[in-house]
Amino acid sequence: MDTNSADELDRLDDAVAAEAFRRLVRHLRHRHDAQNIDLMGLSGFCRNCLADWIRDAGYEGDKVEARELIHGMPADEWKATRQTPATQEQLDRMQASVAKNA
Repeated sequence: MDTNSADELDRLDDAVAAEAFRRLVRHLRHRHDAQNIDLMGLSGFCRNCLADWIRDAGYEGDKVEARELIHGMPADEWKATRQTPATQEQLDRMQASVAKNA
């Protein structure tokens, strides 16, 4: 927790933030109907981004392990059983959304 930051979010207790993060991940594990491509098109992030972010935050596992942690199963299995093919419209929406991240 950074008590000197001007951003109120930085003053949020780490245990509270961690519990909220775990709830978000469990929610996404349950709502596999919320496709990564749609999450990217709407918000500019998805489950794979969360896996990258935990690695950026210090998670010692590799990319494959991080994605398995977030997906709740191996990413290849998740893709085979949960992911649907992306339409051109979804891809275009994702590209426009991700451009806003910069």
